[in-house]
Amino acid sequence: MYAFTECLISPLIYGPALLAFGAYFLRAYMQGGQFTRRTDETGKVVIVTGCNTGIGKETVMELARRGATVYMACRDMKKCEQARQEILEKTKNRNIFSRELDLCSLDSVRRFAANFKKENKQLHILINNAGVMDCPKLLTKDGFEMQIGVNHMGHFLLTNLLIDVLRSSAPSRIVILSSLAHRFGSINMVDLNSENSYDRSRAYCQSKLANILFTRELAKRLDGSGVTVNALHPGVVNTELFRNWRLFQTEFGKYLLKPLFWPFVKSPKSGAQTSLYAALDPNLNHITGQYFSDCKPKKVGSAALDDKTAKFLWTESEKWTGLNGSTI
Repeated sequence: MYAFTECLISPLIYGPALLAFGAYFLRAYMQGGQFTRRTDETGKVVIVTGCNTGIGKETVMELARRGATVYMACRDMKKCEQARQEILEKTKNRNIFSRELDLCSLDSVRRFAANFKKENKQLHILINNAGVMDCPKLLTKDGFEMQIGVNHMGHFLLTNLLIDVLRSSAPSRIVILSSLAHRFGSINMVDLNSENSYDRSRAYCQSKLANILFTRELAKRLDGSGVTVNALHPGVVNTELFRNWRLFQTEFGKYLLKPLFWPFVKSPKSGAQTSLYAALDPNLNHITGQYFSDCKPKKVGSAALDDKTAKFLWTESEKWTGLNGSTI
């Protein structure tokens, strides 16, 4: 009788423990590639956009540990300063600065770039990290659909305005955060701004495809300049980027689905690893126009290889941002 009872009770005791261990090891596996190479970034000047939380914050944290001078470019200055103070305390690197940058506003982008160049004659690494995902239909201050506006247009203008200082600081790098979602995207040439119809998921995928098309076209234009530009997929990361995801806004999503989702997502620190790899790995000194994930090169979707679409997007981006002919 005792043996029979033990057989019944054992699964109840050990089952949850085995499940917990399984979830733990699955999560550890899902953290993906890690950038473990030691580098000294003392004297390097870096800009990271959207870095008061999540991947961006972890990126700045590690850059600070390695001695870089980092400008945290954020919309919410209160949160940015809180994050900066935490980074200062943990790394003891005093060369970490917070500056206002609202990618929803082209005027804000222009002010940021102008003020940065007044303060600095060098820029060695620009990390276009900021982004929004799965938004309800919203417009930027300049009338752009929010996802194409923030994820692409704001960064397009920022990068172009900083190209001169990146050139003069060469060898230098531009790192652009995209997403695996680019594979599901297409550039809507007749309705790029989603004025005729709007689907939040399609708009997000379009903006992530735009990131890679921009990367590839910019790399061609900068060929031989000493400035490299590469894109990456950070992985599925547990950050505030999911705050608009409708599934997690339901009771079912919050209390049942989200906990089940946990073993399959990266921590922000793990999500930052490919950004650090693309920004710092010495083996990438002459690599440009590529796409990475888990600290390795990856193939892009077929739509990201369309040079005609890349040129169309570049021309439209110049018009939208008022560049009126790029200097690149």
